[in-house]
Amino acid sequence: MRIGELARRTGVSERSLRYYEQEGLLSAERTPGGHRNYAGTAVDRVRRIQELYAAGLCSSKIAKLLPCMRDSDGGPNETADELLVSELTVERARIDRMIEDLQRSRSLLDGVIAGAATPTQAETESGLAPRS
Repeated sequence: MRIGELARRTGVSERSLRYYEQEGLLSAERTPGGHRNYAGTAVDRVRRIQELYAAGLCSSKIAKLLPCMRDSDGGPNETADELLVSELTVERARIDRMIEDLQRSRSLLDGVIAGAATPTQAETESGLAPRS
């Protein structure tokens, strides 16, 4: 498939697809006219790349990780080594810390929302409480 079709099917810009290719994350055959021609598996590959970026991994880590994953199911591959597992364990711990921080932030917001949504005793007694 051509780059425009891959962009449409994945929701990723053509510029990003070219960048993925430049970084070694994605490959394409070239037509005699020089146009990129991607295999059907490129859709899964691009989606996987997007998931890894969303998880906060940088392109160099993604480039190391992709050969260790199967595009169809994401399972481990025989090329995964102890160093990669160690690096990914560090990334996972970083993501866990981010999740904990986000959960604390959400809890604080929940408190503010609940406080703002529930009329105080003084508002109720003075008649200033919003009506439901």
